Amino acid sequence: MKFKLHSPFKPTGDQPQAIAELVKGINAQEKAQCLLGVTGSGKTFTMANVIEQTQRPTIILSHNKTLTAQLYGEFKQFFPDNAVEYFVSYYDYYQPEAYVVSTGTYIEKDLAINEEIDKLRLRTSSQLLSGRRDIIVVASVSCIYGLGNPDDYKNSIIRLEVGQTLSRNSFLYMLVDSLYSRTEIEFTRGSFRVRGDSVDINLPYTEDGFRITFWGDEIEEIERIEISSGKNIENLDTIAIFPANLYVAQKDRMKEIIREIEDELHDQIDYFNNEHKNEESQRIQERVTLDLEMMRQLGYCSGIENYSRFFDGRKAGARPFCLLDYFPDDYLIIIDESHVTLPQFRAMHGGDKARTTTLVEHGFRLPSAYDNRPLSFNEFEGIVNQVLYVSATPSDYELQETGGTIVEQIIRPTGLLEPTIDVRPTQNQIDDLLEEIDNCIKLKQRVLITTITKRSSEELAKYLASLNIKCRYIHSEIDTLERVEILRELRLGSFDVLIGINLLREGLDLPEVALVAILDADKEGFLRNQRSLTQTAGRAARNVNGRVIMYADKITRSMQLTIDETARRRSVQIAYNKKHNITPTTINKSHDEILQQTSVAGSKNYLEPDKSKENNMVADPVIQFMSKEQLEKTIAQSKKKMQAASKDMDFLTAAEYRDEMLALKKMYDEKFS
Repeated sequence: MKFKLHSPFKPTGDQPQAIAELVKGINAQEKAQCLLGVTGSGKTFTMANVIEQTQRPTIILSHNKTLTAQLYGEFKQFFPDNAVEYFVSYYDYYQPEAYVVSTGTYIEKDLAINEEIDKLRLRTSSQLLSGRRDIIVVASVSCIYGLGNPDDYKNSIIRLEVGQTLSRNSFLYMLVDSLYSRTEIEFTRGSFRVRGDSVDINLPYTEDGFRITFWGDEIEEIERIEISSGKNIENLDTIAIFPANLYVAQKDRMKEIIREIEDELHDQIDYFNNEHKNEESQRIQERVTLDLEMMRQLGYCSGIENYSRFFDGRKAGARPFCLLDYFPDDYLIIIDESHVTLPQFRAMHGGDKARTTTLVEHGFRLPSAYDNRPLSFNEFEGIVNQVLYVSATPSDYELQETGGTIVEQIIRPTGLLEPTIDVRPTQNQIDDLLEEIDNCIKLKQRVLITTITKRSSEELAKYLASLNIKCRYIHSEIDTLERVEILRELRLGSFDVLIGINLLREGLDLPEVALVAILDADKEGFLRNQRSLTQTAGRAARNVNGRVIMYADKITRSMQLTIDETARRRSVQIAYNKKHNITPTTINKSHDEILQQTSVAGSKNYLEPDKSKENNMVADPVIQFMSKEQLEKTIAQSKKKMQAASKDMDFLTAAEYRDEMLALKKMYDEKFS
């Protein structure tokens, strides 16, 4: 099928021009393009139109799970008839394997896999290797972590058709080689069961399964079945059964793989013995020997990804395979909020290597574990086909890659303008700011104030509170859920002024904010460079009366660039509105709409956070006196709630339950270990 965009809206403003330029560049095989789209200009709709017009298999990358889930939902609505897939880390909770040298503490890998997300990941790989070209994968940065060899995965696909000559037992061996497990009790994902001449398979990547019925050594019937009831959904002539795991090796290679691991094990034991590291030598021998025995018996082991180099047939140091290797050669990458997403890519490789180095040096892993890693940024660049960077504030890297040429999208469908910017001296700045706050409060408007340090935020909040101004402050030590709750209270009018260090959060929707005050605007640095100032000023762009005051004793280069660029965008927006008789309007949300939009802030099932920052459920006196069994049950309940929230893609709520579970585990260890 071809991509078919479904939407009641047509491109408006400068969207048609942006779409045409981007499509032209992609068709001309331009390596990189950049869409500079201001907040509220409909960048996602533009991306959808570009995909429809270019008809390229596409992967859309975002920097966190929450935004990825939001994009996934939007593209599912845009392309209901096409394959829109979701690929993020499948862990509800993940504690990586690590060794703390200073205390001699080994931290075993601990995780909770979200079955629903695992299913979506496997569905993504199966769709990509099925030959479909009408596919969009919305993914987080986890897509550059190592996966199995796509050729091995593809070669392990079992293809069947009615009338095919194949014995039942041969088919069962094929399923086992594709990492399905036989069961007679619980029919779980990735398992199969035998009932006489019929074999039922619970596919790990879809909601339903297959039933294969044999007549002697011939396939008599193929059915798609409902897993819960076993009822027939439809009869099929041909099917493809994809492997149950992304790490799969050909059966004839398993002996060679085990031999190569054994060779490395012997080399590492010799190394430790020569260095007189007897403890490390014994440790690595015991751990790897156990893993090898599991591989011989089951075809896999816990932590099999640490041996991925052998399964993939890669040389030491060669880059791992990743999701991008599963795409056709002409695929398109769209990197959303690229100024945030790309730095994450750069940081992932170094952090992972530091952890693995410690494990290898102390005998917990073989040196081949170094090759179980995310791609380095240079490796990522090397496999990119064509890329579209999307950001309101593209970084120098994006501008360099595109030769400084960008496609602009600065007209908002609502007609809202960029805020006006006023520069005022720092002398008597607090008195001036108090007067502005008073005016805003009288008009029932909200105010954001950004400072340089945490202490200045807290001190200013105390001072304003002493003047009976309802205010709060926000900074990095305030957890995610509490931040959402603070923003909700600001929008509902529980207080009027929010003070913080860094209020430039991407996608922050605060239409009630009419004034953004930037203190110490002339202090050049990360918090006062052009991109930070532009993002901060943009928080006032959703209000028709939006304006920005920069308090400074001089106008720095970053300030001037921000002022000039904001003025340029504003002039373009004014001209467009005048030409098309558009009156800018603030999109005001009702009380109920704000509650719904910030619903995660109201999802807590216990009291407000304790001032000590300890999880308040743990601070509950009832919890303190629970027995071992009661505490274990409470931990299990928190884990279940975490998994349920993650299954619904409500990752903020899932994070809350994860923190609760960890705090309870900590208490359990202190009391009963």
